[in-house]
Amino acid sequence: MAVDTRATRQRLGRVGVWLGALSGVSTAKAREAATEIESLGYGSLWIADSPVSKEPFVHASLLLAATRNLIVGTGIANVWGRDAAATNAAALTLGEAFPGRFVLGLGVSHLPSVELRGHRYERPLAKMRSYLDELARATYQAYTSDEPVPTVLAALRPKMLELARDRADGAHPYFVPPAHTARAREILGSGPLLLPEQAVVLETDPTKAREVARAHTHRYLQLPNYLNNLRTLGFGEDDLRDGGSDRLVDAIVAWGDVEQVQARVKEHLDAGADAVLIQPLPAAGGLGLPELRTLAPALLNQ
Repeated sequence: MAVDTRATRQRLGRVGVWLGALSGVSTAKAREAATEIESLGYGSLWIADSPVSKEPFVHASLLLAATRNLIVGTGIANVWGRDAAATNAAALTLGEAFPGRFVLGLGVSHLPSVELRGHRYERPLAKMRSYLDELARATYQAYTSDEPVPTVLAALRPKMLELARDRADGAHPYFVPPAHTARAREILGSGPLLLPEQAVVLETDPTKAREVARAHTHRYLQLPNYLNNLRTLGFGEDDLRDGGSDRLVDAIVAWGDVEQVQARVKEHLDAGADAVLIQPLPAAGGLGLPELRTLAPALLNQ
Protein backbone atom coordinates (compact mmCIF):
# COMPACT_ATOMS: atom_id res chain seq x y z
CA MET A 1 0.00 0.00 0.00
CA ALA A 2 1.41 3.38 -1.02
CA VAL A 3 1.95 6.16 1.50
CA ASP A 4 -0.51 9.03 1.24
CA THR A 5 1.97 11.91 1.40
CA ARG A 6 -0.85 14.46 1.37
CA ALA A 7 -2.24 13.05 4.60
CA THR A 8 1.25 12.93 6.10
CA ARG A 9 1.82 16.59 5.21
CA GLN A 10 -1.37 17.56 6.96
CA ARG A 11 -0.41 15.69 10.11
CA LEU A 12 3.12 17.06 10.17
CA GLY A 13 2.00 20.66 10.05
CA ARG A 14 4.35 23.38 8.87
CA VAL A 15 6.82 23.34 11.76
CA GLY A 16 8.24 20.49 13.81
CA VAL A 17 11.13 20.05 16.23
CA TRP A 18 14.48 18.29 15.75
CA LEU A 19 15.89 17.47 19.17
CA GLY A 20 18.88 15.18 19.16
CA ALA A 21 19.62 16.33 22.71
CA LEU A 22 16.74 14.14 23.90
CA SER A 23 19.04 11.14 23.55
CA GLY A 24 21.23 12.48 26.34
CA VAL A 25 18.61 12.99 29.04
CA SER A 26 16.64 10.55 31.14
CA THR A 27 13.62 8.85 29.66
CA ALA A 28 11.41 10.68 32.15
CA LYS A 29 12.72 14.07 30.99
CA ALA A 30 12.47 13.08 27.34
CA ARG A 31 8.84 12.03 27.76
CA GLU A 32 8.03 15.26 29.60
CA ALA A 33 9.65 17.26 26.82
CA ALA A 34 7.70 15.40 24.13
CA THR A 35 4.46 16.05 25.99
CA GLU A 36 5.20 19.76 26.20
CA ILE A 37 6.27 19.98 22.55
CA GLU A 38 2.95 18.44 21.58
CA SER A 39 1.03 20.79 23.89
CA LEU A 40 2.76 23.78 22.29
CA GLY A 41 1.35 22.71 18.93
CA TYR A 42 4.42 21.46 17.06
CA GLY A 43 3.46 18.71 14.64
CA SER A 44 6.44 16.40 14.89
CA LEU A 45 9.50 15.53 16.94
CA TRP A 46 12.66 14.09 15.39
CA ILE A 47 15.31 12.13 17.27
CA ALA A 48 18.85 11.09 16.45
CA ASP A 49 20.65 7.76 16.17
CA SER A 50 24.09 7.50 17.75
CA PRO A 51 26.21 4.40 18.37
CA VAL A 52 26.81 5.63 21.93
CA SER A 53 23.31 6.75 22.87
CA LYS A 54 19.67 5.65 22.96
CA GLU A 55 18.45 3.13 20.41
CA PRO A 56 16.18 5.24 18.17
CA PHE A 57 13.25 2.86 17.67
CA VAL A 58 12.96 2.08 21.37
CA HIS A 59 13.29 5.79 22.08
CA ALA A 60 10.59 6.60 19.53
CA SER A 61 8.21 4.12 21.14
CA LEU A 62 8.66 5.78 24.54
CA LEU A 63 7.96 9.23 23.11
CA LEU A 64 4.97 8.06 21.09
CA ALA A 65 3.51 6.40 24.17
CA ALA A 66 3.90 9.65 26.11
CA THR A 67 1.91 11.70 23.57
CA ARG A 68 -1.45 11.54 21.81
CA ASN A 69 -1.05 12.90 18.29
CA LEU A 70 2.58 13.98 17.91
CA ILE A 71 4.45 12.43 14.98
CA VAL A 72 7.87 11.06 15.90
CA GLY A 73 10.54 10.58 13.24
CA THR A 74 14.04 9.16 13.22
CA GLY A 75 16.45 11.80 12.07
CA ILE A 76 18.09 9.57 11.11
CA ALA A 77 18.33 5.83 11.63
CA ASN A 78 21.80 4.80 10.45
CA VAL A 79 21.55 2.06 7.81
CA TRP A 80 24.81 0.55 9.07
CA GLY A 81 23.34 0.27 12.55
CA ARG A 82 20.91 -2.60 11.89
CA ASP A 83 20.00 -4.78 8.96
CA ALA A 84 17.00 -3.95 6.81
CA ALA A 85 14.85 -6.75 8.24
CA ALA A 86 15.32 -5.36 11.75
CA THR A 87 14.52 -1.83 10.60
CA ASN A 88 11.45 -3.03 8.73
CA ALA A 89 10.16 -4.91 11.77
CA ALA A 90 10.79 -1.95 14.08
CA ALA A 91 9.06 0.53 11.76
CA LEU A 92 6.04 -1.71 11.18
CA THR A 93 5.72 -2.42 14.90
CA LEU A 94 5.61 1.32 15.61
CA GLY A 95 3.30 1.93 12.66
CA GLU A 96 0.82 -0.62 13.98
CA ALA A 97 0.98 0.60 17.57
CA PHE A 98 0.74 4.29 16.61
CA PRO A 99 -0.97 4.53 13.20
CA GLY A 100 0.01 7.58 11.20
CA ARG A 101 2.41 8.83 13.88
CA PHE A 102 5.81 7.40 12.97
CA VAL A 103 8.09 8.43 10.10
CA LEU A 104 11.12 6.32 9.26
CA GLY A 105 14.08 8.56 8.49
CA LEU A 106 17.04 6.65 7.06
CA GLY A 107 20.56 7.84 6.31
CA VAL A 108 24.07 6.68 5.54
CA SER A 109 25.47 8.77 8.41
CA HIS A 110 29.20 9.57 8.42
CA LEU A 111 32.50 7.73 8.52
CA PRO A 112 33.28 8.19 12.27
CA SER A 113 29.89 6.87 13.40
CA VAL A 114 30.00 3.96 10.97
CA GLU A 115 33.54 2.95 11.95
CA LEU A 116 32.60 3.18 15.62
CA ARG A 117 30.06 0.44 14.90
CA GLY A 118 32.78 -1.71 13.37
CA HIS A 119 31.84 -1.19 9.71
CA ARG A 120 33.65 0.29 6.72
CA TYR A 121 32.13 3.44 5.25
CA GLU A 122 32.15 2.77 1.51
CA ARG A 123 29.96 3.77 -1.45
CA PRO A 124 27.17 5.40 0.60
CA LEU A 125 24.79 5.85 -2.34
CA ALA A 126 25.12 2.19 -3.33
CA LYS A 127 24.68 1.20 0.30
CA MET A 128 21.42 3.13 0.57
CA ARG A 129 20.15 1.75 -2.72
CA SER A 130 20.85 -1.85 -1.68
CA TYR A 131 19.36 -1.21 1.78
CA LEU A 132 16.12 0.00 0.21
CA ASP A 133 16.12 -3.15 -1.95
CA GLU A 134 16.45 -5.26 1.19
CA LEU A 135 13.68 -3.31 2.91
CA ALA A 136 11.38 -3.99 -0.01
CA ARG A 137 12.13 -7.73 0.19
CA ALA A 138 11.88 -8.01 3.97
CA THR A 139 9.27 -10.43 5.30
CA TYR A 140 7.05 -9.42 8.22
CA GLN A 141 4.29 -11.75 9.38
CA ALA A 142 2.94 -9.93 12.42
CA TYR A 143 -0.16 -7.73 12.46
CA THR A 144 0.25 -4.46 10.53
CA SER A 145 -1.66 -1.21 10.30
CA ASP A 146 -3.68 -0.37 7.22
CA GLU A 147 -1.65 2.82 7.06
CA PRO A 148 1.93 2.31 5.82
CA VAL A 149 4.90 4.01 7.46
CA PRO A 150 6.43 6.86 5.40
CA THR A 151 10.16 6.65 4.69
CA VAL A 152 12.35 9.69 4.10
CA LEU A 153 16.07 9.78 3.31
CA ALA A 154 18.74 12.06 4.73
CA ALA A 155 19.50 13.32 1.25
CA LEU A 156 21.84 16.21 0.50
CA ARG A 157 23.27 15.93 -3.00
CA PRO A 158 21.40 15.31 -6.26
CA LYS A 159 21.83 11.53 -6.60
CA MET A 160 20.62 10.82 -3.08
CA LEU A 161 17.75 13.27 -3.59
CA GLU A 162 16.83 11.40 -6.77
CA LEU A 163 16.85 8.16 -4.77
CA ALA A 164 14.60 9.78 -2.17
CA ARG A 165 12.26 10.79 -4.96
CA ASP A 166 12.22 7.43 -6.71
CA ARG A 167 12.50 4.91 -3.88
CA ALA A 168 11.20 6.67 -0.74
CA ASP A 169 8.51 9.16 0.26
CA GLY A 170 10.77 12.17 0.43
CA ALA A 171 13.85 13.72 1.98
CA HIS A 172 14.97 14.95 5.39
CA PRO A 173 18.04 17.16 4.79
CA TYR A 174 20.12 18.30 7.78
CA PHE A 175 22.52 21.25 8.12
CA VAL A 176 21.25 23.06 5.04
CA PRO A 177 20.27 26.64 4.11
CA PRO A 178 17.07 27.57 2.24
CA ALA A 179 19.02 27.51 -1.04
CA HIS A 180 19.38 23.77 -0.60
CA THR A 181 15.65 23.43 0.07
CA ALA A 182 14.93 25.09 -3.27
CA ARG A 183 17.34 22.77 -5.07
CA ALA A 184 15.93 19.73 -3.30
CA ARG A 185 12.35 20.61 -4.20
CA GLU A 186 13.33 21.03 -7.85
CA ILE A 187 14.85 17.53 -7.87
CA LEU A 188 12.09 15.87 -5.83
CA GLY A 189 9.20 17.39 -7.72
CA SER A 190 5.88 18.25 -6.09
CA GLY A 191 4.88 14.87 -4.67
CA PRO A 192 7.57 13.70 -2.19
CA LEU A 193 7.93 15.13 1.30
CA LEU A 194 10.68 17.66 1.99
CA LEU A 195 11.51 18.13 5.68
CA PRO A 196 14.67 20.20 6.29
CA GLU A 197 16.17 20.78 9.74
CA GLN A 198 16.90 24.37 10.79
CA ALA A 199 19.13 25.24 13.75
CA VAL A 200 18.01 28.27 15.76
CA VAL A 201 19.63 30.64 18.28
CA LEU A 202 17.36 33.17 20.00
CA GLU A 203 19.94 35.91 20.54
CA THR A 204 20.07 39.34 18.90
CA ASP A 205 23.68 40.20 19.77
CA PRO A 206 25.72 39.08 16.72
CA THR A 207 28.82 38.15 18.69
CA LYS A 208 26.94 36.06 21.25
CA ALA A 209 24.68 34.48 18.65
CA ARG A 210 27.52 33.48 16.37
CA GLU A 211 29.51 32.08 19.27
CA VAL A 212 26.70 29.64 20.02
CA ALA A 213 26.03 28.98 16.36
CA ARG A 214 29.70 28.39 15.53
CA ALA A 215 30.01 25.78 18.27
CA HIS A 216 27.27 23.93 16.38
CA THR A 217 28.68 24.40 12.88
CA HIS A 218 32.22 23.50 13.95
CA ARG A 219 31.12 19.97 14.83
CA TYR A 220 29.56 19.30 11.45
CA LEU A 221 32.26 20.97 9.41
CA GLN A 222 34.50 18.05 10.35
CA LEU A 223 32.38 15.74 8.20
CA PRO A 224 33.04 15.45 4.44
CA ASN A 225 29.40 14.85 3.49
CA TYR A 226 28.40 18.28 4.78
CA LEU A 227 31.50 19.99 3.42
CA ASN A 228 30.94 18.60 -0.06
CA ASN A 229 27.30 19.64 -0.03
CA LEU A 230 28.15 23.18 1.09
CA ARG A 231 30.72 23.50 -1.70
CA THR A 232 27.99 22.77 -4.25
CA LEU A 233 25.98 25.63 -2.74
CA GLY A 234 28.74 28.16 -3.40
CA PHE A 235 30.70 28.13 -0.15
CA GLY A 236 34.46 28.25 -0.58
CA GLU A 237 37.31 26.87 1.47
CA ASP A 238 37.59 30.08 3.51
CA ASP A 239 33.94 29.64 4.52
CA LEU A 240 34.56 26.12 5.78
CA ARG A 241 37.50 26.80 8.14
CA ASP A 242 37.51 27.42 11.89
CA GLY A 243 33.87 26.61 12.49
CA GLY A 244 32.70 28.50 9.43
CA SER A 245 32.77 32.08 8.18
CA ASP A 246 30.10 34.48 9.35
CA ARG A 247 28.43 34.02 5.96
CA LEU A 248 28.23 30.26 6.40
CA VAL A 249 27.22 30.38 10.06
CA ASP A 250 24.45 32.85 9.25
CA ALA A 251 23.23 30.65 6.40
CA ILE A 252 23.09 27.47 8.47
CA VAL A 253 21.89 28.85 11.81
CA ALA A 254 18.95 31.24 12.08
CA TRP A 255 19.71 33.69 14.89
CA GLY A 256 18.10 36.83 16.18
CA ASP A 257 14.67 37.62 17.55
CA VAL A 258 11.45 35.71 16.97
CA GLU A 259 10.70 37.61 13.78
CA GLN A 260 14.11 36.80 12.29
CA VAL A 261 13.71 33.11 13.04
CA GLN A 262 10.20 33.22 11.64
CA ALA A 263 11.56 34.80 8.46
CA ARG A 264 14.09 31.98 8.02
CA VAL A 265 11.43 29.32 8.47
CA LYS A 266 9.33 31.13 5.87
CA GLU A 267 12.30 31.07 3.47
CA HIS A 268 12.38 27.28 3.68
CA LEU A 269 8.62 27.01 3.27
CA ASP A 270 8.64 29.39 0.30
CA ALA A 271 11.47 27.34 -1.22
CA GLY A 272 9.34 24.21 -1.12
CA ALA A 273 9.65 22.65 2.34
CA ASP A 274 6.56 20.84 3.59
CA ALA A 275 7.63 21.19 7.22
CA VAL A 276 10.65 22.88 8.80
CA LEU A 277 12.16 21.05 11.78
CA ILE A 278 13.67 23.61 14.12
CA GLN A 279 16.54 22.68 16.41
CA PRO A 280 17.00 25.14 19.30
CA LEU A 281 20.60 25.80 20.32
CA PRO A 282 20.36 27.26 23.82
CA ALA A 283 23.43 29.19 25.01
CA ALA A 284 23.19 27.65 28.46
CA GLY A 285 22.68 24.11 27.20
CA GLY A 286 19.65 21.97 27.87
CA LEU A 287 16.85 20.93 25.55
CA GLY A 288 15.82 24.38 24.41
CA LEU A 289 12.26 24.17 25.71
CA PRO A 290 12.16 27.88 26.69
CA GLU A 291 13.11 28.75 23.10
CA LEU A 292 10.42 26.46 21.74
CA ARG A 293 7.85 28.09 24.03
CA THR A 294 8.86 31.55 22.86
CA LEU A 295 8.82 30.63 19.17
CA ALA A 296 5.62 28.59 19.09
CA PRO A 297 3.04 31.42 18.79
CA ALA A 298 4.82 32.98 15.81
CA LEU A 299 5.97 29.84 14.00
CA LEU A 300 2.76 27.85 14.35
CA ASN A 301 0.49 30.61 13.10
CA GLN A 302 2.21 31.53 9.87
